[in-house]
Amino acid sequence: MPEIKRLDSRDEGFWSELDRLLEWESVADHGVRAIVDEILEAVRSEGDAALLRYTERFDRLPLRSASEMEVPPERLNQALERIPAIQREALETAAVRIRRYAEHQRMQDWVIEEPDGTLLGQRITPLESVGLYVPGGKAAYPSSVLMNAVPAKVAGVPLLVMVVPAPDGELNDMVLAAAAIAGVNRVFTLGGAQAVAALAYGTQTVPAVDKIVGPGNIFVAAAKREVFGTVGIDMIAGPSEILVVCDGQTDPEWVAADLFSQAEHDEQAQSILLSPDAAFLDRVAEAMDRLLGEMPRAEIIRASLGARGALVRVRDMEEAVEVANRIAPEHLELSVSDPRSLLDAGLRHAGAVFMGRYTCEAVGDYCAGPNHVLPTSRTARFSSPLGVYDFQKRTSIIQCSPAGAADLGRTASVLARGEGLVAHARSAEMRGE
Repeated sequence: MPEIKRLDSRDEGFWSELDRLLEWESVADHGVRAIVDEILEAVRSEGDAALLRYTERFDRLPLRSASEMEVPPERLNQALERIPAIQREALETAAVRIRRYAEHQRMQDWVIEEPDGTLLGQRITPLESVGLYVPGGKAAYPSSVLMNAVPAKVAGVPLLVMVVPAPDGELNDMVLAAAAIAGVNRVFTLGGAQAVAALAYGTQTVPAVDKIVGPGNIFVAAAKREVFGTVGIDMIAGPSEILVVCDGQTDPEWVAADLFSQAEHDEQAQSILLSPDAAFLDRVAEAMDRLLGEMPRAEIIRASLGARGALVRVRDMEEAVEVANRIAPEHLELSVSDPRSLLDAGLRHAGAVFMGRYTCEAVGDYCAGPNHVLPTSRTARFSSPLGVYDFQKRTSIIQCSPAGAADLGRTASVLARGEGLVAHARSAEMRGE
């Protein structure tokens, strides 16, 4: 059986122990930052030459020229034709569902007219260019391509540039096929902090973009933090997380598999189960023991559960809501008979909520429709899933009528003079004189 912590809310020091479990070493590590700063500066000053050097060093991929970093469009289409039909159908089905959900998120222009004829409004425009980072290492993530690219295209982004590492020259056909389906415009075999630098600053070959989205390792996360301000970013993502709240009536093997589904991402992922039923927690532990041997990534699951997993006994479902809000998980499964009432009982913090016994988190990762790019590391307290709105800008519109200029000018004048900004005041006053 994988080692996993057992916590009980009745125990003294429970909340402190829970907080320690939730801690995650962020991208502020000085050693990581020093390496990332060196890479960012090299790419900014040397451009393509630095990219070629780092690609050979980190991905064992020697390239003769910078042009070889770009994957030609025909290769994307070839990958789409080459993958098995069942995989193509799954990608296309997922893309349709993601696009259909995203269509509801598109913001629209609006204008209101005040009685004196003054107009106030908001104009919505898409970003001009977006960079999409797709991980390549322990696993391939065509789902990340769809989840990031499809909403960007729904928003109207004309240029979508994808970077994906190709260790030893290997590129995953499903990733390339997903790029073709989603409408990615350009693809480069770049990874790590150097890929983020290329997207942020631009090189002779890689265009600079306005925003960088997509998950990556700690070096990618640190690089995104450093370039923020030069470009926009989606978020600083930590390890994947799942919190299952169960009343003890769900099949223990279902719950065990749900916990495994996030633990298999990497050793720092976090899987937590809350239940008031101590016997049920025991049955889930037994199910985990039975199922672990069936998992190809069993060692990663074992390490993840041992480092950051937990089975938590709470007093009742009301306390489960309190604990869930404290955790503020990326993924929250409400594996109970009446999930809506539990949701309405005060649950406030979660990236995505999966309602009922039949809704596993995995369908959200791939094909339900809502985005799987979600806030991690308790940031669901103040941030939201990736969506179309992340690829659109809002511009305020103000048009004063003569009467509105005089009226607003008087108010602006008083406030400006109160701040000691006389030129502001005179500018406002003149239109009412």
